[in-house]
Amino acid sequence: MKILLERRKNRIILLFLVVITFSCKEQIKKEDIEVVETSRVDYLPFYEDESFTPHWLTPGTKEEMNFHKIPDFKLVNQLGDTITQKTFENKIYITDFFFTTCPGICPKMTNNMAKVQEEFTNDKDILILSHSVMPNTDSVSVLNAYAKINNVIDNKWHLVTGDRNEIYTLGRDHYFVENDLGEEKSIEDFLHTENFLLIDKNKHIRGIYNGLNRASIAQLIVDVKALKTEN
Repeated sequence: MKILLERRKNRIILLFLVVITFSCKEQIKKEDIEVVETSRVDYLPFYEDESFTPHWLTPGTKEEMNFHKIPDFKLVNQLGDTITQKTFENKIYITDFFFTTCPGICPKMTNNMAKVQEEFTNDKDILILSHSVMPNTDSVSVLNAYAKINNVIDNKWHLVTGDRNEIYTLGRDHYFVENDLGEEKSIEDFLHTENFLLIDKNKHIRGIYNGLNRASIAQLIVDVKALKTEN
């Protein structure tokens, strides 16, 4: 009888531990997928260099109008269409840098950018721009095949190729995507970064996000929605 009681006691303790463990896992899972529903500030900050020091400007002021902007460019997307700043006129867009044969971070970045695309599929004011950092091999046909594999919506999400110097200059000197403070890089150095950038309708940089981090992507989505309320 004593042995039976001891076994029953052990079963009860084991069952209790299983319930506690399952409850903890459920709690962690729920916290893990929790998405912030409101922006952190009234206006998103503005950025103008590789330090990504936030500048708290009021939209519509002279200071804002004279602040750093992404210059014009001329690239080609997966459909063979020419893409310029005209394509993004009066649009908010999210941008990144990738290459189709990347075995490391790019697949996860593409997957996370697809979540952004899904969130704003029916919003004509929001576009996506992904630059290939290997334009010599990422031809229009290669980008087109990559777009189909990854369910890229044409004219919503532009995968672009073009002149390597232009793409690298845009990435390093205007989007500041690498954020390698104090490290000089030449055109020969490979450009590789997990950063996503949020660009407003006036071509200002309004946010930088880790394209591999789910919480950062959630914040990006929130910030896009906040940016839409500025105008």
